[in-house]
Amino acid sequence: MQMTEPVNTACSTLGRVLIVDDDEEVRSELARALTDQGFDIATANDGEQALQKLDSWSPDVIITDLVMPRLDGFELMRTLRGKGEVIPAIVLTGFGSIEKALSVIRDLDAYWFLEKPVKLTALYSLLKRAIQHNRLLRETAALKRDLALRGALGRLTGRSEPMQKVFSLIHQAAPSNISILLIGESGTGKELAAREIHNLSLRSDRPFVAVNCAALPETLIESELFGYEKGAFTGASERRPGCFEQAHGGTLFLDEILEMPISTQSRLLRALEERTVRRLGGQTEIPIDIRLVAASNRRPEDALRDNTLREDLYYRLNVFQVELPPLRERGEDIGLLAESMVAMLNEKHGVKVTGISPAVLECFRAYTWPGNVRELRNVMERAVILAGSGSIGPQHIHLEEKSFVPVAALPVKSQPGGNGDKSITLQAGVSLSEVETAFINLTLKHVNQNRKNAAALLGISLRTLQNRINEMRRGRDAAAMESGPSST
Repeated sequence: MQMTEPVNTACSTLGRVLIVDDDEEVRSELARALTDQGFDIATANDGEQALQKLDSWSPDVIITDLVMPRLDGFELMRTLRGKGEVIPAIVLTGFGSIEKALSVIRDLDAYWFLEKPVKLTALYSLLKRAIQHNRLLRETAALKRDLALRGALGRLTGRSEPMQKVFSLIHQAAPSNISILLIGESGTGKELAAREIHNLSLRSDRPFVAVNCAALPETLIESELFGYEKGAFTGASERRPGCFEQAHGGTLFLDEILEMPISTQSRLLRALEERTVRRLGGQTEIPIDIRLVAASNRRPEDALRDNTLREDLYYRLNVFQVELPPLRERGEDIGLLAESMVAMLNEKHGVKVTGISPAVLECFRAYTWPGNVRELRNVMERAVILAGSGSIGPQHIHLEEKSFVPVAALPVKSQPGGNGDKSITLQAGVSLSEVETAFINLTLKHVNQNRKNAAALLGISLRTLQNRINEMRRGRDAAAMESGPSST
């Protein structure tokens, strides 16, 4: 391969480059030219050798030929994408292969292509941009990880241990193409989690298409998913691509997937395994490239027992499961969530609420939140509108009485030789703070002051219990200072 004259000015942005080409002369000339410019170079004679190199060497950019024996450039890129590798690639193509090169860029996220013979000036320019692009991707990923540790992942919020576990699982799974099943009660944020998985994936610049399987009649769900041809049924006046086609290259989110009819599940399974769909009334198979994220408020094992989920689809869906905790199990996040909602709702409704009173937060902690985060948002939206400005107080809050945690007695039986009474008596007019203090003290007494066991009985984390104990101690100290020294 003939190349244009070398460029003498060294490239200002240096990096590691892997050159993959079965032509030894091309490999050698490219390696020599790029080494002279200050790049760190490794070479491979085909895709298989490139994958072996990548096991122990991490380049900033890959330069690859398309046509090679054993594993060609197209399959190399497909393999890397399937493994979740984020490495920009510059594809080299000969005359007549431009269409295939463009398909690699479009479908497999290659960075760009160059025709042979390669112009080194153009190659240096692309390398600069590709390396800068790769570094920006890494910095963005690091920033998102940092935000997650601070209690936020996109629109998901939480510093509690259960939510930090969710954030960690999302970060581990998002860069790959693995199917993910989100399990959680209604209102726990399953669609938000699905969107964050998409945003953190290699498909983030491609479509995110969401379908609620429970909201579609059985007669419409197949046409919604797979599309239809003109005249396929009465009312089909034009061709319409389905959600699989609309999500091509991106992420398809199937919410409440366990409500999908059994008859449709077989077509869904075939589409996932064959990576093709056929529109209703169509005669041809259409290739699709989607990443599936599904969600349900039921456990798939229960659907299997009820014979509402095919066993083969169960194994296809349940590859990587992420469970979103209900709000009642992450009580320490309620204040953080409510405060973040105030700022958002102020902007939405043009009001100037400045905060939430401690009495309201105590009330929130005693509530079971059957509607989870969605219910909290509805409660906060009403409160922000009613308050208008200043602080949100109890008069602005409306909660269902039946959903408050009963605190009349500990759910344990008295044992001979135990630590005294196992219950507390409540009187009207007692504040929630006093009830909480009495309940914590009684629980600690019951477990012989073992704070870990007390936290487990109370359904809160050990850290939350420690914070409550510290608050109680500060309250007692303040009360003692106000009362002054006792007289003898």
